[in-house]
Amino acid sequence: MKVLMINGSPHKNGNTAAALAEMEARFEKNGIETKTLHIGAMAIRGCIACGSCYETGKCAFDDIVNRTAADFEQCDGLVVGSPVYYAAPNSTLTAFLDRLFYSTHFSKTMKVGACVVAARRGGLSAAYDRLNKYFAISGMPIASSQYWNSVHGRLPGEAVQDAEGMQTMRTLADNMSYLIKAIALAKEKYPLPQPEPRQSTNFIR
Repeated sequence: MKVLMINGSPHKNGNTAAALAEMEARFEKNGIETKTLHIGAMAIRGCIACGSCYETGKCAFDDIVNRTAADFEQCDGLVVGSPVYYAAPNSTLTAFLDRLFYSTHFSKTMKVGACVVAARRGGLSAAYDRLNKYFAISGMPIASSQYWNSVHGRLPGEAVQDAEGMQTMRTLADNMSYLIKAIALAKEKYPLPQPEPRQSTNFIR
């Protein structure tokens, strides 16, 4: 069982990384393999709605997004971490996720999703809500913890001093591990829900 972890912070060893590392250690304890990608400092452009991914099954911009697609398809869970900028996730991360989710046409149903956010003080819940939208629109169960998945810290490493935040990360990893294992067991007995033919409406008369 595998979890793909995306660090959307431009600081590879910052507070977002500390939160993800706390989860990674707990995943290992639970027998879950992890792979972490650091994309926050990369030059990743946003989606331009060209529609070519409908024909090719991949994004027109051949960068880290396309190279991540196979890992995303094979993983059982996805964790996305981000610092908070103006009560929102890092825009580099959202550009990455927009293109990753939109250009990959494999089923994401029952892959478990979780996001974590880091900030000095405020804007955490708004950024947290924004990131959860990717999972909710894709049929992905969202793992939860004992509190909203956030840590506080300004300078690199300060989040480690946030005892409640670190405990929230460990609890999140435990809950996510359990959910991944439970879904794997369920798949042995029950088939995944079969989607109905897609209906798209825009309410224009």
